[in-house]
Amino acid sequence: MSQDDYDFPFDFWAKLAAEDPAAFEEARRLMIDSLIESAPAERQPRLRGLQWQIDQVRARTSSPLGACVKISNMMWHRVLGPDGLVEHLEQLVSGASPAREPATAAPVIPLRPPH
Repeated sequence: MSQDDYDFPFDFWAKLAAEDPAAFEEARRLMIDSLIESAPAERQPRLRGLQWQIDQVRARTSSPLGACVKISNMMWHRVLGPDGLVEHLEQLVSGASPAREPATAAPVIPLRPPH
């Protein structure tokens, strides 16, 4: 999507954030919810989970810039990290199947002692 295809009203959002932060946050939340709801139903839970993670970073970080850096690092980890986008693209190009850890057996610990 190019800039010509979608003109983001930056000035409107900047003014709203400066003049009424609470209204900005509510409008931001509504826009995000609307975007998630427009996604295919099978992708919505993952998108909601990702948005929850982003919201938690924002809530726990003392500055907007710090939150931005942490969220950016999350994104780059999903692109470059293990099982990330680059790894999956390389597998598509090479035709290799994904490397999976073999399943390991673990003892089952009963929650209640047997009677």
